[in-house]
Amino acid sequence: MGFFWDIISFFKHGGFFMYPVLLVLTVGIAIIVDRLIYLKKASIDGNALWGRIEADIRAGKLEEAINECKGLEAALPKVLIAGLEKAKQTKVTKEDRDELENHLEEALLTIMPQLESHTHYLPTLANVSTLFGLLGTITGLIHAFQSIAAADPSMKATMLAQGVSEAMNATAFGIMAAIPLMLFHVYIQSRTVKIVDMLDAFSIKLINILTSE
Repeated sequence: MGFFWDIISFFKHGGFFMYPVLLVLTVGIAIIVDRLIYLKKASIDGNALWGRIEADIRAGKLEEAINECKGLEAALPKVLIAGLEKAKQTKVTKEDRDELENHLEEALLTIMPQLESHTHYLPTLANVSTLFGLLGTITGLIHAFQSIAAADPSMKATMLAQGVSEAMNATAFGIMAAIPLMLFHVYIQSRTVKIVDMLDAFSIKLINILTSE
């Protein structure tokens, strides 16, 4: 319980700019939670899915392969469905490879903004958090020096130490908020890249099978 009150005291003594830092941190956490939930839904075991549909694709049973992919929320089935629907409409040959590649690339370009949505805000929020913390420290120091200007000389050193200590709370909180935002940005970015690489790899596999004849 004492630790909780220490946190409350730390926050109160940081000054006004603790609140903008808290707001930035809250927005960042909301983005992180949203991205983690979405990427969890967008992820899938690509090899397992491919193992279930590869035989049907090679046998020309495109409708069965499409039905296997339908109902899945992940990104890969959506891209594969786009390519299979295109192949089902017209008999794909080697001469149609470029057209099929363009169609799958269009499907990828539709999904990629959804994968990357809002992620780029995290580094900006981390920087803003740090800047708000520094601004809070600067304003706190100005207030501290103004307070001791007319104070009793015997009390000036103590008042200055207290003022500087409290002013540093804002910078500390700003950095404490920025660190997890940056770390989660790197993690989310790496997961996004992994999904995009998987989409590219299985798109090429699909194209190679459909145009192998």
